[in-house]
Amino acid sequence: MNREVQKRYFKEFGVSMGLYTVLLAGSIIVLSNFEIPKSAQIVIALIPVAPAAFAVIAVLRALRDSDELQQKIQFQAVAFSGILTGLLTFSYGFLENIGFPHLPTLYVFPLMLMLWGIGVGIFAWKYR
Repeated sequence: MNREVQKRYFKEFGVSMGLYTVLLAGSIIVLSNFEIPKSAQIVIALIPVAPAAFAVIAVLRALRDSDELQQKIQFQAVAFSGILTGLLTFSYGFLENIGFPHLPTLYVFPLMLMLWGIGVGIFAWKYR
Protein backbone atom coordinates (compact mmCIF):
# COMPACT_ATOMS: atom_id res chain seq x y z
CA MET A 1 0.00 0.00 0.00
CA ASN A 2 1.54 3.32 -1.00
CA ARG A 3 1.92 6.17 1.48
CA GLU A 4 -0.96 8.27 0.14
CA VAL A 5 -3.42 5.35 0.26
CA GLN A 6 -2.20 4.37 3.72
CA LYS A 7 -2.52 7.94 5.04
CA ARG A 8 -6.07 8.27 3.69
CA TYR A 9 -6.99 4.85 5.09
CA PHE A 10 -5.73 5.61 8.60
CA LYS A 11 -7.57 8.94 8.60
CA GLU A 12 -10.89 7.49 7.36
CA PHE A 13 -10.67 4.37 9.51
CA GLY A 14 -9.53 6.29 12.59
CA VAL A 15 -12.34 8.84 12.38
CA SER A 16 -14.88 6.06 11.83
CA MET A 17 -13.65 4.03 14.79
CA GLY A 18 -13.48 7.12 17.02
CA LEU A 19 -17.07 7.97 16.16
CA TYR A 20 -18.06 4.32 16.61
CA THR A 21 -16.55 4.29 20.12
CA VAL A 22 -18.35 7.49 21.15
CA LEU A 23 -21.70 6.37 19.72
CA LEU A 24 -21.39 2.89 21.22
CA ALA A 25 -20.70 4.32 24.68
CA GLY A 26 -23.53 6.82 24.26
CA SER A 27 -26.02 4.21 23.15
CA ILE A 28 -25.11 1.92 26.06
CA ILE A 29 -25.51 4.79 28.53
CA VAL A 30 -28.87 5.84 27.09
CA LEU A 31 -30.22 2.28 26.91
CA SER A 32 -29.03 1.48 30.44
CA ASN A 33 -30.31 4.63 32.16
CA PHE A 34 -33.55 5.61 30.46
CA GLU A 35 -36.93 3.99 29.97
CA ILE A 36 -37.39 4.09 26.18
CA PRO A 37 -40.00 2.49 23.90
CA LYS A 38 -38.83 -0.67 22.10
CA SER A 39 -38.86 0.97 18.65
CA ALA A 40 -36.54 3.73 19.89
CA GLN A 41 -34.33 1.15 21.63
CA ILE A 42 -33.82 -0.59 18.29
CA VAL A 43 -32.74 2.64 16.60
CA ILE A 44 -30.44 3.63 19.47
CA ALA A 45 -28.88 0.15 19.64
CA LEU A 46 -28.09 0.25 15.91
CA ILE A 47 -26.64 3.79 15.81
CA PRO A 48 -23.02 2.55 16.21
CA VAL A 49 -23.39 0.44 13.07
CA ALA A 50 -23.29 3.57 10.85
CA PRO A 51 -19.66 4.55 11.61
CA ALA A 52 -18.71 0.85 11.48
CA ALA A 53 -20.07 0.82 7.93
CA PHE A 54 -17.86 3.81 7.09
CA ALA A 55 -14.88 1.88 8.47
CA VAL A 56 -15.75 -0.95 6.08
CA ILE A 57 -15.88 1.55 3.22
CA ALA A 58 -12.42 2.83 4.25
CA VAL A 59 -11.07 -0.74 4.14
CA LEU A 60 -12.63 -1.39 0.72
CA ARG A 61 -11.22 1.87 -0.70
CA ALA A 62 -7.75 1.04 0.61
CA LEU A 63 -7.95 -2.45 -0.89
CA ARG A 64 -9.14 -1.09 -4.23
CA ASP A 65 -6.25 1.36 -4.37
CA SER A 66 -3.58 -1.16 -3.27
CA ASP A 67 -1.17 -2.90 -5.61
CA GLU A 68 -1.95 -6.33 -7.02
CA LEU A 69 0.17 -8.27 -4.52
CA GLN A 70 -1.50 -6.55 -1.56
CA GLN A 71 -4.91 -7.26 -3.10
CA LYS A 72 -3.98 -10.92 -3.53
CA ILE A 73 -2.78 -11.18 0.08
CA GLN A 74 -5.95 -9.51 1.35
CA PHE A 75 -8.21 -11.67 -0.82
CA GLN A 76 -6.58 -14.84 0.47
CA ALA A 77 -6.76 -13.57 4.06
CA VAL A 78 -10.46 -12.72 3.74
CA ALA A 79 -11.20 -16.12 2.17
CA PHE A 80 -9.23 -17.84 4.95
CA SER A 81 -11.14 -15.83 7.55
CA GLY A 82 -14.57 -16.43 6.08
CA ILE A 83 -14.07 -20.15 5.60
CA LEU A 84 -12.50 -20.70 9.02
CA THR A 85 -15.13 -18.55 10.78
CA GLY A 86 -17.85 -20.55 9.08
CA LEU A 87 -16.25 -23.86 10.01
CA LEU A 88 -15.66 -22.83 13.63
CA THR A 89 -19.15 -21.45 14.21
CA PHE A 90 -20.74 -24.40 12.38
CA SER A 91 -18.76 -26.82 14.56
CA TYR A 92 -19.61 -24.93 17.72
CA GLY A 93 -23.29 -25.13 16.81
CA PHE A 94 -23.03 -28.92 17.13
CA LEU A 95 -21.33 -28.53 20.50
CA GLU A 96 -24.22 -26.34 21.68
CA ASN A 97 -26.50 -29.32 20.96
CA ILE A 98 -24.67 -31.30 23.65
CA GLY A 99 -24.78 -28.61 26.31
CA PHE A 100 -22.03 -26.12 25.48
CA PRO A 101 -23.05 -22.52 26.27
CA HIS A 102 -24.74 -20.52 23.53
CA LEU A 103 -22.34 -18.39 21.45
CA PRO A 104 -23.86 -14.94 20.88
CA THR A 105 -23.73 -13.86 17.24
CA LEU A 106 -22.12 -10.63 18.45
CA TYR A 107 -18.83 -12.57 18.65
CA VAL A 108 -18.84 -13.81 15.05
CA PHE A 109 -17.68 -10.59 13.36
CA PRO A 110 -14.79 -9.96 15.80
CA LEU A 111 -13.74 -13.59 15.27
CA MET A 112 -13.78 -13.02 11.52
CA LEU A 113 -11.70 -9.85 11.84
CA MET A 114 -9.18 -11.58 14.11
CA LEU A 115 -8.82 -14.45 11.64
CA TRP A 116 -8.46 -11.95 8.79
CA GLY A 117 -5.54 -10.37 10.62
CA ILE A 118 -3.96 -13.78 11.18
CA GLY A 119 -4.53 -14.59 7.51
CA VAL A 120 -2.83 -11.36 6.43
CA GLY A 121 0.19 -12.33 8.52
CA ILE A 122 0.30 -15.83 7.04
CA PHE A 123 -0.10 -14.76 3.41
CA ALA A 124 2.17 -11.70 3.67
CA TRP A 125 4.87 -14.01 5.07
CA LYS A 126 4.26 -16.41 2.19
CA TYR A 127 4.92 -13.67 -0.39
CA ARG A 128 7.83 -11.93 1.34
